[in-house]
Amino acid sequence: QVQLVESGGGLVQAGDSLRLSCAVSGRTFSSYAMAWFRQAPGKEREFVAAWSRGSTYYADSVKGRFTISRDNAKNTVYLQMNSLKPEDTAVYYCAASRSRVSGWSSVYDYWGQGTQVTVSS
Repeated sequence: QVQLVESGGGLVQAGDSLRLSCAVSGRTFSSYAMAWFRQAPGKEREFVAAWSRGSTYYADSVKGRFTISRDNAKNTVYLQMNSLKPEDTAVYYCAASRSRVSGWSSVYDYWGQGTQVTVSS
Protein backbone atom coordinates (compact mmCIF):
# COMPACT_ATOMS: atom_id res chain seq x y z
CA GLN A 1 0.00 0.00 0.00
CA VAL A 2 1.45 3.34 -1.07
CA GLN A 3 0.43 6.43 0.85
CA LEU A 4 1.20 10.05 0.09
CA VAL A 5 0.92 12.70 2.78
CA GLU A 6 1.29 16.38 1.90
CA SER A 7 2.19 19.15 4.30
CA GLY A 8 3.37 22.74 4.26
CA GLY A 9 0.35 24.59 2.98
CA GLY A 10 -0.96 27.75 4.56
CA LEU A 11 -2.04 31.35 4.19
CA VAL A 12 0.55 33.75 2.79
CA GLN A 13 0.68 37.11 1.10
CA ALA A 14 1.43 37.73 -2.54
CA GLY A 15 5.17 37.60 -3.14
CA ASP A 16 5.83 35.19 -0.28
CA SER A 17 7.24 31.68 -0.50
CA LEU A 18 6.10 28.27 0.71
CA ARG A 19 7.56 24.81 0.50
CA LEU A 20 5.24 21.86 0.22
CA SER A 21 6.36 18.38 1.19
CA CYS A 22 4.98 15.01 0.20
CA ALA A 23 6.06 12.00 2.21
CA VAL A 24 5.65 8.71 0.38
CA SER A 25 5.44 5.30 1.98
CA GLY A 26 6.70 2.28 0.10
CA ARG A 27 10.03 0.79 -0.86
CA THR A 28 9.92 1.67 -4.55
CA PHE A 29 9.65 5.43 -4.19
CA SER A 30 12.74 6.04 -6.31
CA SER A 31 11.11 4.36 -9.31
CA TYR A 32 7.97 6.51 -9.30
CA ALA A 33 7.41 9.57 -11.39
CA MET A 34 6.22 12.24 -8.98
CA ALA A 35 4.06 15.25 -9.66
CA TRP A 36 2.17 18.09 -8.10
CA PHE A 37 -1.29 19.11 -9.23
CA ARG A 38 -3.61 21.78 -7.90
CA GLN A 39 -7.31 22.48 -7.92
CA ALA A 40 -8.88 25.84 -7.32
CA PRO A 41 -12.55 26.22 -6.34
CA GLY A 42 -14.80 25.69 -9.31
CA LYS A 43 -11.92 24.66 -11.57
CA GLU A 44 -10.53 21.38 -12.82
CA ARG A 45 -7.43 19.86 -11.36
CA GLU A 46 -4.37 21.11 -13.23
CA PHE A 47 -0.79 20.00 -13.61
CA VAL A 48 1.83 22.05 -11.77
CA ALA A 49 5.16 20.21 -11.86
CA ALA A 50 6.69 16.74 -12.21
CA TRP A 51 9.96 14.93 -11.68
CA SER A 52 11.07 11.77 -13.41
CA ARG A 53 14.49 10.22 -14.01
CA GLY A 54 16.31 13.44 -13.27
CA SER A 55 14.13 15.60 -15.49
CA THR A 56 11.68 18.21 -14.31
CA TYR A 57 8.58 19.56 -15.98
CA TYR A 58 6.53 22.64 -15.19
CA ALA A 59 3.31 24.26 -16.19
CA ASP A 60 3.89 27.57 -17.95
CA SER A 61 2.03 29.39 -15.19
CA VAL A 62 4.62 28.40 -12.56
CA LYS A 63 7.80 28.13 -14.61
CA GLY A 64 10.56 30.20 -13.05
CA ARG A 65 8.73 30.49 -9.72
CA PHE A 66 8.22 26.89 -8.57
CA THR A 67 10.80 24.14 -8.20
CA ILE A 68 10.12 20.44 -7.74
CA SER A 69 12.72 18.27 -6.07
CA ARG A 70 12.92 14.93 -4.34
CA ASP A 71 14.97 13.26 -1.66
CA ASN A 72 14.97 9.52 -2.27
CA ALA A 73 16.63 8.85 1.08
CA LYS A 74 13.67 10.47 2.81
CA ASN A 75 11.00 9.24 0.37
CA THR A 76 9.90 12.83 0.02
CA VAL A 77 9.15 15.16 -2.85
CA TYR A 78 9.06 18.92 -2.44
CA LEU A 79 7.53 21.87 -4.21
CA GLN A 80 9.28 25.15 -3.50
CA MET A 81 6.94 27.98 -4.42
CA ASN A 82 8.34 31.49 -4.71
CA SER A 83 6.78 34.79 -5.75
CA LEU A 84 3.34 33.44 -4.97
CA LYS A 85 0.34 35.07 -6.60
CA PRO A 86 -3.34 35.08 -5.62
CA GLU A 87 -4.05 32.90 -8.64
CA ASP A 88 -1.87 30.19 -7.09
CA THR A 89 -4.55 29.70 -4.43
CA ALA A 90 -5.68 26.08 -4.59
CA VAL A 91 -5.54 22.71 -2.93
CA TYR A 92 -2.23 21.16 -3.93
CA TYR A 93 -2.01 17.42 -4.46
CA CYS A 94 0.97 15.15 -4.66
CA ALA A 95 0.76 12.21 -7.06
CA ALA A 96 2.87 9.18 -7.98
CA SER A 97 2.96 7.17 -11.17
CA ARG A 98 4.39 3.68 -11.54
CA SER A 99 4.57 3.98 -15.30
CA ARG A 100 5.50 7.38 -16.66
CA VAL A 101 5.49 11.10 -16.12
CA SER A 102 2.66 13.11 -17.60
CA GLY A 103 0.63 16.26 -17.26
CA TRP A 104 -2.52 14.15 -17.28
CA SER A 105 -3.85 13.30 -13.86
CA SER A 106 -5.26 9.98 -15.10
CA VAL A 107 -1.72 8.60 -15.46
CA TYR A 108 -1.05 8.80 -11.75
CA ASP A 109 -1.79 5.81 -9.55
CA TYR A 110 -1.54 7.28 -6.08
CA TRP A 111 -2.69 10.58 -4.61
CA GLY A 112 -2.35 12.46 -1.38
CA GLN A 113 -5.22 14.12 0.45
CA GLY A 114 -4.13 17.62 -0.55
CA THR A 115 -2.92 20.70 1.28
CA GLN A 116 -4.50 24.13 1.04
CA VAL A 117 -2.46 27.07 -0.20
CA THR A 118 -4.08 30.49 0.04
CA VAL A 119 -2.35 33.59 -1.29
CA SER A 120 -3.83 36.93 -0.32
CA SER A 121 -3.33 40.08 -2.37
